[in-house]
Amino acid sequence: MDISVARTFLEVVKTGSFVSAAANLNLTQTAVSARIRVLEDQLDRPVFIRNKAGAKLTPAGEQFLRFATTLVQVWARAQRAVALPPGRETVVTVGAELSLWSPLLRHWLLWMRRECPEIAVSTQIDASERLMEQVQEGSLDVAVLYAAPSRPGVIAELLFEEKLVLVRTTPTSAPLAPEDHVQIDWGEEFAASYQAAFPDQPNAVVSIGYGPLALDYILATGGSGYFRKGFVRSYLEEGRLALVPGSPEFSYSAYVVHSTKADPGVMDRIRAGLRAAAAIAA
Repeated sequence: MDISVARTFLEVVKTGSFVSAAANLNLTQTAVSARIRVLEDQLDRPVFIRNKAGAKLTPAGEQFLRFATTLVQVWARAQRAVALPPGRETVVTVGAELSLWSPLLRHWLLWMRRECPEIAVSTQIDASERLMEQVQEGSLDVAVLYAAPSRPGVIAELLFEEKLVLVRTTPTSAPLAPEDHVQIDWGEEFAASYQAAFPDQPNAVVSIGYGPLALDYILATGGSGYFRKGFVRSYLEEGRLALVPGSPEFSYSAYVVHSTKADPGVMDRIRAGLRAAAAIAA
C-alpha cells in the first residue's frame, strides 16, 4: 500500500472532514477523495460515511484505523533506519514511562554514548499501555516500564526490584495533618494495594501524577507520600525526609520489554546498558 494513502486516511479521521484533510495535506479535495477511493477499492469496503457534517468511520474503517497507524509508524521507523547518521551502524528506538527517565534513562543515554557510539538512539516518553502497543506493533524496539502485562510476541525481563515507601518531611516531631499526605499516581495496582492497607484514609487534598513533582511539593510545604525508595535515598541520608515507622511497603519493579523479533546482538548491548544504569540509579 502507498503510505500516502494511509496518511491521508489518518488525516481525514483526525479532522473529520475531507476538506480539512485536503487543506492540512496541501492537496485538493479531489486528490484526497481519489486516495480514499483507492483504499476502499483495495479493502473492498467503504471506510467512511460521507455526509454534510463531514466523514465518519464505518465499522471497516474502525478496524483499519489501528493498522493504518502502525503502517505509518513502521514506515517512519524504516526511514530513520535507512537514513543513519554518519558513522552509525543502526538506530534503536526506546520508550519509557515519565517517572523512569530520571535518573535511570539519563544514566543509560550516557552509557550508550560512551560504550556504544556506533548506535544512534531515538527516545520517547509515553504511557505504559501505549508503549506496550508500540513494541507489539514493531514501531518501538524497547520499552522500560513498571507494569508489564503479557502480550503475544513480547518479552518482559525484570530490570530491577523497587519498593514504594512512605516518607515524611522532617523534623518528625512536627505533627502532620491527614491533608498533608500527597497521593501519587503509581498505577492501578498500587492504588488497590494502598486502599486495602489504608481503608479509612480520606481522599487526598492534593494528588500528583509525577513523583519528582510531588517530592518538590512536600519538601516545600511539608507532608508525606509514597515514593520509590531509590529515588528518595539521598534525602533520607541527608535527614530531609524520614521513613514513617510501621508503614507498609509496596513492590514496584521495572521491566525491559522488547519484541521476540528484536536483534539479539543489539538487545544485548541495550540490556547491558540498562542494567549498568539501574546499578548507578539504585
